[in-house]
Amino acid sequence: MYRLRELEQTDLAEINRWRNDPELIRCLGAPFRYISPDVDVKWYDDYMAHRGNAIRCAVTRDGNQDILCLVSLTDIDFISQSAQFHIMVGSETNRGKGIGTFAVHTMLRHAFANMNLRRVELAVLEDNQRARALYEKAGFVYEGTKRKAVYKNGDFQNLCIYSMLKDEFEKKNGGG
Repeated sequence: MYRLRELEQTDLAEINRWRNDPELIRCLGAPFRYISPDVDVKWYDDYMAHRGNAIRCAVTRDGNQDILCLVSLTDIDFISQSAQFHIMVGSETNRGKGIGTFAVHTMLRHAFANMNLRRVELAVLEDNQRARALYEKAGFVYEGTKRKAVYKNGDFQNLCIYSMLKDEFEKKNGGG
């Protein structure tokens, strides 16, 4: 039904639309900025130049290359065997269809089984209940709150910190 593949330059136009959608960005930890297509090309070029410490993937439907979701592991630290997890399901019409669940599970399996990571962590806005429910369903463990950590939507917002350890993932998923 869905598949994961590495991000491609042809995905940038759609990602740029997502990154310029104030309603979508309102739910994420990053601040809203107007981002030109040239900025996203430079962002992609930087990713390609530094693929050793980040993995950026697109979720697509089988038989279709159009991007539905961007899922990433960044700040990969091979000594500490850890990484930061990020996800963005761009179009409202694609939310609530299992794409996020697929992306989380597939990227975690890749992180733990293929990359030999031991810990994947993330930060999510406290009021993003949809994302928090997705992470908790996947088995992420709530670690705490960074109080008033980001300025969003005219106010300082709390960030909730979650993590998943390799053994927790394997236990929940029968070995991976």
